[in-house]
Amino acid sequence: MTPSNNKIVPNIWFDREAREAVDFYTSLFPDSRITSETVMGGTPSGNVDILTFELRGQEFMAINAGPLFKVNPSVSFFVYCGSENEINRLYEKLSVGGFVLFPLDKYDWSPRYAWVQDRFGVSWQLDIEDIKSQQKIVPSVLFVNQKSARLKEAITFYNSVFPDSRIVMEAPYDKSAGMPEGSLLFAQFILSGYMFNSMSSTINHDYDFNEAISFMIYCNNQEEIDYYWKRLTEGGEEQPCGWVRDRFGLSWQIVPYEMDEMMKTTNMEQLARVTTEMLKMMKIDIKALRDAYNY
Repeated sequence: MTPSNNKIVPNIWFDREAREAVDFYTSLFPDSRITSETVMGGTPSGNVDILTFELRGQEFMAINAGPLFKVNPSVSFFVYCGSENEINRLYEKLSVGGFVLFPLDKYDWSPRYAWVQDRFGVSWQLDIEDIKSQQKIVPSVLFVNQKSARLKEAITFYNSVFPDSRIVMEAPYDKSAGMPEGSLLFAQFILSGYMFNSMSSTINHDYDFNEAISFMIYCNNQEEIDYYWKRLTEGGEEQPCGWVRDRFGLSWQIVPYEMDEMMKTTNMEQLARVTTEMLKMMKIDIKALRDAYNY
């Protein structure tokens, strides 16, 4: 089957700081707000707080789910600031209590750029340049260590999986880097209308992709869930509750749109039934969730 365009939403895993972090982010970026809050009980992490929110009009999700996974710079958020004042403001605010990976300065790739890890561990790349797209905050995935030469392979694979997808630009390594011919340093690509940046690094890093930042793929029906599950587990790994780790180690959650509505119910018995049913699953079964919800 060919799926329809499916919304993609970044999900950030926190220990217990999700509400504090989301309050900070929504106060920092214009056109931002919290859109919903849910507490899901009975999970292996105990009670899990789930917050959906928008930053500059773009959807995100954050969860409090314990210390099992920790955010690292393998996935960061690239912010196209558009002005000197905005990049200075964001750099100042995001640096407080955090860590500066690249100080705000002129670099070969940008007249004004910085890379900051905020006090919650989330990484932000700030660029003074604007972007023609309405999407001003772009997830950036970093291929490190043994994966550093696989960036081209990865974006080719992702573009084969998602509809309405294309590679926007590619920047190969210079021959002096000693990388295999055709290896990419940077690429920008679009999946289901949603833009990603991607980079690779020749430096050894002590981190890699993990479940702390995943990407939720919202599906309209069971056929679409089955499709993404089959494609993204090719060479990857099935995980509980609709999660998969693909062949490159990046984490995705394959979920139905209607599950969000189920999780927003104020009927605690109804929510408990849906949660209990979901915790039994690997791939999400919409009918089983619906039956639990309507029991």
